Amino acid sequence: MSENPSAEGGASYAAAGVDIEAGDRAVELMKEWVKKAQRPEVLGGLGGFAGLFDASALKNYERPLLASATDGVGTKVDIARQMGIYDSIGHDLVAMVMDDIVVCGAEPLFMTDYICVGKVHPERVAAIVKGIAEGCVLAGCALVGGETAEHPGLLGEDDFDVAGAGTGVVEADRLLGADRIRTGDAVIAMASSGLHSNGYSLVRHVLLNQAGLALDAHIDELGRTLGEELLEPTKIYSLDCLALMRTTEVHAFSHVTGGGLAANLARVIPDGLHAIVDRSTWTPAPIFDLVGRTGQVERLELEKTLNMGVGMIAIVPQESVDVALATLGDRGVDAWVAGEITDRGEHPTGAALIGDYAS
Repeated sequence: MSENPSAEGGASYAAAGVDIEAGDRAVELMKEWVKKAQRPEVLGGLGGFAGLFDASALKNYERPLLASATDGVGTKVDIARQMGIYDSIGHDLVAMVMDDIVVCGAEPLFMTDYICVGKVHPERVAAIVKGIAEGCVLAGCALVGGETAEHPGLLGEDDFDVAGAGTGVVEADRLLGADRIRTGDAVIAMASSGLHSNGYSLVRHVLLNQAGLALDAHIDELGRTLGEELLEPTKIYSLDCLALMRTTEVHAFSHVTGGGLAANLARVIPDGLHAIVDRSTWTPAPIFDLVGRTGQVERLELEKTLNMGVGMIAIVPQESVDVALATLGDRGVDAWVAGEITDRGEHPTGAALIGDYAS
């Protein structure tokens, strides 16, 4: 950075810790990645005050409903910081936002991001955006813009956080949700890629703080280092869910995030019905047992904090099960029938878990 002429006579933005030239360098580095995450409806390029999306593309809809969501990735960012790996966290961000949007049946359209850092390291910021752009490609949406903010004095030089907001569209008469669900519908589970981006405050407390495990320690039962396991990107299901909607009838989706399977499934179950989920139909990945065993975490606490191996649920009529499983299988998604919707049971509404996990 060139010498600031005001340095001798008074305060300056640079003296306060904000490096504008580093921010400009970060923008230059991220441009090539943002170009890869585009749709034909996007107008203009990176650097404008606002991202532009040609809404005339929605004229083909009879009654287009816009769906929006915003989210972050929580304290998983601290694992990325400690390991010095920044691109995978972008996949997590896109998954948290766009997989919420697709739950109602909406097609993801575009996304914006917000990256807050203690000090701008251009290569790090560009790596984060690279991951976000790659995630947008996997979700079928465009990355139309974002903001990088430098907060010296508030965050440490290596500290950062990310957040994002997205928009999708769904035809009104194709809106998915509780009103479509019927008794006898099948509950199809889609496997998670690991912890995803939820429960990391518990995971970090148990594995790093209490047990004192090192991120570079190889854990035999995981088959890799602890850090590699904890940074496994969140599975992005958006295009898989849209493919299901194209090939067969779907009544509802549920994105399994904070609160676990039961709480998130309950959000789409109508009054008078509930879901019976048979846990013996799958075996959670070893990381879940490692957290529970190491921290002596009660099963109920694990269930309401972590996804326990299921990242997305599709609720479909029984006659759609075969096509749904075939469609997901063709797309490389591990999926299975995990339960059904019923009007019988102890609970008038919500999700009930029965049995135990497969051994």
